[in-house]
This record gives sequence, structure tokens and C-alpha cells, in this order.
Amino acid sequence: MLVTAVPLLASLYLAFTNYDILNAPEWTGLENFQRMIHDDQFWASVRVTLIYVLVSVPLQLAFALLLALILDRGLKGLAFYRSAFYLPSLLGSSVAIAILWREIFGDDGLINKGLALVGIHGESWLQNPRTALATLIVLNVWTFGSPMVIFLAGLRQIPDELYEAARVDGAGVIKQFRHVTVPLLTPIIFFNLILQTIGAFQTFTQAHIVSGGTGGPANSTLFYTLYVYQQGFVAFDMGYASALAWVLMVAIAVVTALHFLVSKYWVFYGDN
Repeated sequence: MLVTAVPLLASLYLAFTNYDILNAPEWTGLENFQRMIHDDQFWASVRVTLIYVLVSVPLQLAFALLLALILDRGLKGLAFYRSAFYLPSLLGSSVAIAILWREIFGDDGLINKGLALVGIHGESWLQNPRTALATLIVLNVWTFGSPMVIFLAGLRQIPDELYEAARVDGAGVIKQFRHVTVPLLTPIIFFNLILQTIGAFQTFTQAHIVSGGTGGPANSTLFYTLYVYQQGFVAFDMGYASALAWVLMVAIAVVTALHFLVSKYWVFYGDN
């Protein structure tokens, strides 16, 4: 516990100081937090991170649920497909995959080479501020394996008798999904939503590798965690970086608490 508590308390103290690593911390009170209000880079990182979370998480969960529904139909070799689809979740946050993604969406990457075969001149996906963030969103959606496996486990727990009763009542596939699958799966959906939302807020490696640590082009991939890194380990402004980190922690806590407050309106448990 001390391994976690001591650095946590130390960073809280540094958040109220001016600290450049080389010199002793100088107490500045709320100056670091007041600085954020007028920091354009801070607001740019907030905007990029929010777009990433709000777009990539729903898409990832929807894709994961779709694949889980397909696998739940009793395909042969289910264990193989489950392992194969889970693999991207293990590799998606690695440096190697981020480098691979940079090669795929680069000027001479696989995407543009494929488009060239049909006579289309592809744009510079990673150098265009309009598309750079979209490539990272696609990467996050591609790491659907972890929520997919959890969805699949949840689907296996739904009794077949409920589907049989729905069919007897004349419910088709879509109505069965809406009135049987989704309500009984809402606790699993909620669990995956919490995990993937927290993970999306903490995304760092992909943006750092793809942009070379700059958050470019034009701050389009300047994730919040990347900005914390820039302030702490590039500018050596550890006091401001600690303040930024605590704001992120509080933001994640608030978002998680809101999820729990709203969940009572759409999450249904067995004892409800």
C-alpha cells in the first residue's frame, strides 16, 4: 500500500509547488490550477481526449457486442476465434502496434497503397489534422477483444428458455435482441463501459508514437496524458504536470460516479 500511497501523496504536494526536478519544490498554492484556465494547450488536450472517449468507446463496445453475438451462435473452433479476436486487446497499447499503425496510415502506408491500386491518391492520414485523430480512434476500436470476451461470457449466461418464450410470443430476432438480450446484458454493458472509458482517458502510447511525442499535427492528437508527459518530462515542470495529473484523476472519478448515478435508470439486475 505504501508503494502507491507515498507517490500519490507526493504528487499531491507537488501539484501546489513550482518544481523543476533540479531545485527544491517551491510552494505556490493554487497557481498551477489557475494557470490551466489560460493554457490553450491544456484546453486543446481536453478537447481531443473528450472526442476520443465519446467516439471510440461507443464504437468499440458496439463492435465488440456484434462479434460476441456472432460467436455466440455456436461457430466451430470457437476457442480459436475467441483467442484470435482477443489478441488485439493485448497488443493494442504496445509500442510495436503503434509503430505498425504509423506505417499503415503513413504517406506510403498500406492504406494509400491499396487506394492506389484502384486509382485513388490517398491523403496523408497522419499529417492531416482532420484525420489524424480518426486513425487512433480506429486503433482503439480494433482492440475490441477484451470487452468482446466479457460480452460473450454474459451472453452464455442468458437462459435459452427466455428466447424460446419470446419466439412463442411471435418475437423476431430484432425484438428478441431488444427485449431479452439487451436488458439482461445491461450489467455487462455497464461494466465494459466503465473499464473502457477509464482506459480511453488514460490513452498515451499510441498518440506518443504516432505523433512523435508532439501531439501533432496542429494538436489533433494531443491527448491529455501526452500533455502531462510533455510538461513533466520534456519541460521538466513537474509541479504543473502533477496538477494536471490530479485534474485527470478527479475528472475520471467524476465521470465514473456519474455513470453509476445514471446506471439505475438503464441497468437491470436479477433482483430488480
